[in-house]
Amino acid sequence: MKSLHPLRLLAAALACAAAWSAQAETLKLGHVTPPSHVWHKIAVKIDQNLQAKSGGNMKLAVSPLSKLGSEGLMMDMLRSGAMPMAILTAGSLSNREPAFLGWSMPYLFRDVKHATAAAATPAAQEMLGSLDKHGMIGMGYAFAGMRHVLSLTPVNHPDDLKNRKIRAFPNPVYKDYWRGNGAAPTPLPLSEVAPALTTKLLDAVDIDLDALVGMKFHHQAPYLTMSNHMAFPAVIVVSKRYWDGLDERRRRIVREAVKEAELWGYEQAAAAEEKNLQAALKDGVKLQQADLQPFTRIGADVAERYRQRHALLGRFYREARALQP
Repeated sequence: MKSLHPLRLLAAALACAAAWSAQAETLKLGHVTPPSHVWHKIAVKIDQNLQAKSGGNMKLAVSPLSKLGSEGLMMDMLRSGAMPMAILTAGSLSNREPAFLGWSMPYLFRDVKHATAAAATPAAQEMLGSLDKHGMIGMGYAFAGMRHVLSLTPVNHPDDLKNRKIRAFPNPVYKDYWRGNGAAPTPLPLSEVAPALTTKLLDAVDIDLDALVGMKFHHQAPYLTMSNHMAFPAVIVVSKRYWDGLDERRRRIVREAVKEAELWGYEQAAAAEEKNLQAALKDGVKLQQADLQPFTRIGADVAERYRQRHALLGRFYREARALQP
């Protein structure tokens, strides 16, 4: 068998490169947080990885702060293939796949590192696989800080929240938890929180420190109670319709780009918790010394009810608890 002439080899290589370049694309990725948030930084990291691994032929156009629409709308766009990628809150995904409510179980996680370790449990990986029937491929997790309470007046006990409106994520666990504390959970987009605090349409906010510092809500509500009541992960997803149209080479590039950004994001989220707290304190936040036992008792009651409703959620709860020392 004759070997190809070097010039022919070069021509073949150039033809392959030209074909790959002709298919170069920019992928839309949407999420709900501000550009300062760790999830946006993870999206940027995915973009950098995609460009490096594809020789510049695949890249992301990242849209923060719900610029492409609400999470519900983004899920519809993913199903149709109109948007190839997104970083979606586990809380929002739970409205379509109830097992994701497991991530919202009050006081399940001691800190961000514990939550990131739970992402590797069999139940957490099964949750990712469950998104397939909703038109999404679950590629990995992204984490923000733990959830705390920011308020117009000091909060040291559940009684301090009685009949007060608290901005809470719109899923049933958040509603049950805050109603158990006597508060009135009120869903609002992040972009509407500051004016609602200014006009006292809200009394408090359930929030992670990354979003707090990025949106500067403490300029309206200066009191911070480190309640540490929930983790707050998101899921990095790819449109199944888009994924089904990729060849194996591009699938491998996307998988590797996301995985590397996912692990990088775990480290960033854990490190950001203390950094964000110090930034908030330096900028005028007034830290409260609360008795958390009444909050944890209410949280345990809520978690017990949900553990009994969903088999996968209950299994995730047990696997995550088993990671505690």
